[in-house]
Amino acid sequence: MTDATPPPGPHDPVADSPTPADVPPVELVSVPAWGGFAVAVHAGAGPRPRPLTADERAEREAALTDALRAGERELAAGASAQDAVVAAVVVLEDCAFFNAGRGAALTTEGVAELDAAVMRGDRAAGAVAAATGAANPVRAARAVLAQTPHVLIVDPSAAQLAAWGCEAADQERFVVERQRRALARLLEERAHGTHGTVGAVARDARGRVAAATSTGGITGQLPGRVGDTPLVGAGTFADDATVAVSGTGTGEFFVRGVLAHDLHARMRYAGADLADACTQVLDEHLGARGADGGVITVDPAGNVVVAWNSSAMYRGWLTADGPVART
Repeated sequence: MTDATPPPGPHDPVADSPTPADVPPVELVSVPAWGGFAVAVHAGAGPRPRPLTADERAEREAALTDALRAGERELAAGASAQDAVVAAVVVLEDCAFFNAGRGAALTTEGVAELDAAVMRGDRAAGAVAAATGAANPVRAARAVLAQTPHVLIVDPSAAQLAAWGCEAADQERFVVERQRRALARLLEERAHGTHGTVGAVARDARGRVAAATSTGGITGQLPGRVGDTPLVGAGTFADDATVAVSGTGTGEFFVRGVLAHDLHARMRYAGADLADACTQVLDEHLGARGADGGVITVDPAGNVVVAWNSSAMYRGWLTADGPVART
């Protein structure tokens, strides 16, 4: 039986807020538009308990590169930004290194409950939350967008997945030994584990933008917990007039600040440029509240900004010379 009250997290909202001098600096990469389309990906931001080994770094950068190539292939063939972000996120969901799909974090009950969202710049969106049987949650999210009148469906059934043409899977697909060990350590320590999410943003040859995000949540979260990823405007947002955003980090703070939509609003209503809008929302909604995370963004011109205030962020983007992946 689970506790009625979750253990305290690393960023307890009742704790004293940091002073401006204590707010962690935002690191930022700007990639100016260089061609007919653009893609950027992330695979989680947050604390890193230990440095990656050379092999671990190479493995993760290869996975990020594969995701960028998947998105690039779609766009080079004339597909939409939506198709590109879904293709990129599927690669990351299928990789056990990251907290989404296979290898996702586990609840206190040892179950992978998966969230995902897809949003186009025309404001069409689809999402799934606490999904336990979708082989690729991002594909289920796209199906909600394309095949239902709804935006968000919780734990779609096997019958629903089949009707949408999505592959179903049992829990063995998602649960890996690394996450079993992480949950065991967490339950012993009674403190929340690290967070992580994967996502992609893209701009296609027609100037349309889209975002997709997928996550397993937080190690040791209570069953039924839903974070920012599947919530339009919190961890995922796209508008063809301004920006596509996919976020990663301390999800509750993205939700409270409606962070992705606020980034769009700063550009649309206050005239902020992309880099300034990214920095402002991370400072205000995360850093000033003792939280961490990051965003990947692309505007309708194809300019990409990747920004984070955490100690680490898996990230990548396309350039004229090919994919760039950083860990």
